Amino acid sequence: MALEQEIKLVVIVESKLNLSVLDSVVEKSTATVETRQLISRYFDDSDLALLKQGLGLRRRFNGQTWLQTVKETGRANDGLHERNEWEHVLERDEFDFELLQQTPLIKAVENESALAKLQAVFTTDFSREHWLLDLSEQTHIELAYDFGHVYTDSRKAVIHEIELELKSGSVDEVKHFAELLLEQLPLQYSDISKAQRGYELFIEQ
Repeated sequence: MALEQEIKLVVIVESKLNLSVLDSVVEKSTATVETRQLISRYFDDSDLALLKQGLGLRRRFNGQTWLQTVKETGRANDGLHERNEWEHVLERDEFDFELLQQTPLIKAVENESALAKLQAVFTTDFSREHWLLDLSEQTHIELAYDFGHVYTDSRKAVIHEIELELKSGSVDEVKHFAELLLEQLPLQYSDISKAQRGYELFIEQ
C-alpha cells in the first residue's frame, strides 16, 4: 500500500500544450520518456457496490505491462488528491484474486465468484508524456501530461490534464510548482479524478 499524493490541473483549451515552459520553471529535469498510450478499464458490479464503499478497481495496459490497481476515494481539496493505492503487475489481462485479497477489496470481493460479477463500467484511453522533475534536493515529482478520452458504451468525455505526483519530499513545494505552471499555462485546479468522471458518464447514460 502506498499513499498517493498528486495535484491535478485540467487544461482549459482544446489544443495540446507546449511544455517547453518547464525549462524556465524548474532547474533540473530528466528527458521526457517515450509517450505511451494507457488504456484502463474500471470495474464494478451492477449496483456500483465498489463506488458506494469508496473503492476503485482498474486494470491497465501501458503498452508493455498489465497492472491491477485498487484505490480508495481518499480526499481532494484545491487540486490536491490524497488516497491509498495498491498496485500490482499482472502476467496477463486477468485479475489476480490472491493479490486483490491483500487490499480493502477483500470486504467487497470475498470469493472468486463475486469477482466474476464485476464488469467494465467505463474505460480511459489517453496518451501520456511524463517528466521526472527535481524541485529541490529533497523534493522529486513526476509530471504526467494526459490527452485522450474517458468513455462508456454510449458516452464520452475528453481527458486533458496535468498531474503532479509527489515521489519524495514536500507537498508544499509541489503546490508552489503548480502555482508557477498556472501563471504560464491555461490550467486550473481540479478535484475530479478520471474515475469520478467515468462514473458520472456511466450513471448518466
